[in-house]
Amino acid sequence: MSKFIEDFYYGNIEPQESCSELKTELKRKLSILTQTEEQLTAKLAEEEKELFAKYASQSSEFLCISNADSFIAGFRLGAKFTYETFVTN
Repeated sequence: MSKFIEDFYYGNIEPQESCSELKTELKRKLSILTQTEEQLTAKLAEEEKELFAKYASQSSEFLCISNADSFIAGFRLGAKFTYETFVTN
């Protein structure tokens, strides 16, 4: 099967620009997340910082894979709706 949907998810296929309002909200949330992480790591010992960094990295990888999977599932569902609408009686 083609990796078209996955390529689309990762931005290799971009039919239109992203909404700037969403980008602003994402930047705000990222700023809050970064500040919170800095506050937390300032209170941790070196060994705990390493463990937290490993946790954060694994969490980020999990979310990336999970988001791609959800996007692909949603896209396929939308394609099924389209198919039912235009092809099936």
